[in-house]
Amino acid sequence: MTAGPIRPAAPQRLDGKGVCLMALRKLRIYTGPESFSPTTSTRTEPVDANRVRVTLGEILPLLADAVESDRTWLSDFAEDEVTISSDLNDVLQAYRHFRRPGA
Repeated sequence: MTAGPIRPAAPQRLDGKGVCLMALRKLRIYTGPESFSPTTSTRTEPVDANRVRVTLGEILPLLADAVESDRTWLSDFAEDEVTISSDLNDVLQAYRHFRRPGA
């Protein structure tokens, strides 16, 4: 059995200056799925373009690792505000009080 005829490679598309258009493609950074999928958090709800709602359980392991690894990018967000529940705030304040040296 013989293979079919060999097809020539597709011609390259060139712009007006003779530059291959394939070489001009810009790369984009992948930031995750653009639509809902079962593997994404059901609690992630964009409030506006600059805010996202996530659970503490989703980000805490990542933040703890970043602190332990002394990641410099953490300082970029040191002044960002974070909204937490009043219950969590009460627990954190009590924890802060009782973990003080000499308390």
